[in-house]
Amino acid sequence: MFQLSNDLLNIKVKAKGAELCEISSVKNNRQFMWHADPKVWASYAPNLFPIIGSMKDDSYIFNEKTYHMPKHGFVRHNEDIKLLEQTENSLTFSLKQNKQISEWFPFDFKFLLKYTLTDNILTLTHTVKNLGDSDMYFSIGGHPAFKCPFYDEENYTDYHLEFEHLETAKSYLLNMDNGLVTDQTKPVFNTKNTINLKPDLFNEDALIFKDLSSKKVALVSKNHGEILNVSFPDFKYLGIWAKPNAPYVCIEPWLGIADHENTNQDITKKEGIIKLAANKTFTASYSIQIHKQHLE
Repeated sequence: MFQLSNDLLNIKVKAKGAELCEISSVKNNRQFMWHADPKVWASYAPNLFPIIGSMKDDSYIFNEKTYHMPKHGFVRHNEDIKLLEQTENSLTFSLKQNKQISEWFPFDFKFLLKYTLTDNILTLTHTVKNLGDSDMYFSIGGHPAFKCPFYDEENYTDYHLEFEHLETAKSYLLNMDNGLVTDQTKPVFNTKNTINLKPDLFNEDALIFKDLSSKKVALVSKNHGEILNVSFPDFKYLGIWAKPNAPYVCIEPWLGIADHENTNQDITKKEGIIKLAANKTFTASYSIQIHKQHLE
């Protein structure tokens, strides 16, 4: 377990998967992350690389060869990711190609994940380096789960998600049998920029947005105002998810998306896939800001 602290926040990160597992107030010890109850959902904030969600038949094709890939990729739960550097306000983790990974992912790479704590903001910076001599293909995503309701006297339905801009985007539905994206959509905004949280909101799995205008989403209590927000300027897609009837909500910035149900499985043609040229580096960040009134 690794830790960062300043005058406002304590941050903890698990060694396995370099997974964020705690954001708490220094002054009052309030916890903002979901507590990963294994009876409900045993994760806090998995790091998603090199794919998002599910692939058709848990596999893809590259250069006429089929590779298998775990859901959400191989960083989460990975015990080979190592702490590369620690400073007063940051932790940087690193994962490189190895024998096990090469069976899933035939590209020579280096994956870096940096946590930086500044005042009441935690920034996660993802860096991918293509160490090979040809193009590589990948996606990156976050999956942080936040406690909801936050205050004991409240209910889940006392909360909503507030987007920074007016929205017309619809959520793309998943095939409930295989977790793949369909062409079916449904409206989910209660007003032009809010989604009310309710226990059955995720009965059809995650809300998946491809074309939001907003790059910031806040978790808001009707009684206590904004609790926190997630800002994702570098990310095209967004997922919102929880287990039905569970006391948390995930706000998930994605660069990539699960396979479409009609995919031909060619990873070079996969929707949302990032193509990185040989010897090039790709970086994307998102941040979590805790409203200061809840830290006192």
